Amino acid sequence: MSAKRLSNTAPETGAFFQRDLSIHPPAYAPGYKTSVLRSPRYAKLSLNNTLSEITGPVFGHDMLGELDNDMIHNFAGKGESAIGQRIIVHGHVLDERGKGVPGALVEVWQANAGGRYRHKNEGYLAPLDPNFGGCGRCISDENGYYVFRTIKPGAYPWPNNPNDWRPEHIHFSIFGSGFAQRLITQMYFEGDPLIPLCPILNTISDKAAIDRLIAPMDMENTIPMDARAYKFDIVLRGRRSTMFENRMEGN
Repeated sequence: MSAKRLSNTAPETGAFFQRDLSIHPPAYAPGYKTSVLRSPRYAKLSLNNTLSEITGPVFGHDMLGELDNDMIHNFAGKGESAIGQRIIVHGHVLDERGKGVPGALVEVWQANAGGRYRHKNEGYLAPLDPNFGGCGRCISDENGYYVFRTIKPGAYPWPNNPNDWRPEHIHFSIFGSGFAQRLITQMYFEGDPLIPLCPILNTISDKAAIDRLIAPMDMENTIPMDARAYKFDIVLRGRRSTMFENRMEGN
């Protein structure tokens, strides 16, 4: 389940493309009640990338534990494993040019098979799985490839409207080759009937953008008699080329 080790190729250092806000949901969406209090009160400001946003952070394989990308076992007791449908989630971390992003830190967290998070403030009364912690991480290889094992999370109710349920999903946090490439998103599963009913997803007006959050089942990468697979590619902001004396405009 481990990806190939990173190469010693120096990372790119050019400025990032401007963020495309047209594919993001609005910050203020009354149907998603939490957004009403969380949305900004003032207009956005456009600022140039700072040096720290362009050059950091840097991660290495030595920061990962042996089971960090195996959520079936990384919280389990000796000889035990998490309860639920075993799955593999894999794909590539890419930039807007379709180029793989090596060395990206991919962190994930999720509910257990019953739809319950391991958190002190969790209010849903589904049972806890003593062998499932609900979080993991991995680092993309030299081609931007990442992979982890887990169990398929359950759906759960939430107090938005009287009968709202979150679809089955996995949370992702990705640190690319610069802080300006940070992305927090969610992955959903192909065929889930709750997807079109979700008030959070319904804040996205572009159906194609919603489709990009849905991972299709990938039978080519299943493990027979063990785990199904889902493929989920992640696209981060791309970089402009470094400016040269004969091409000061970059790209």
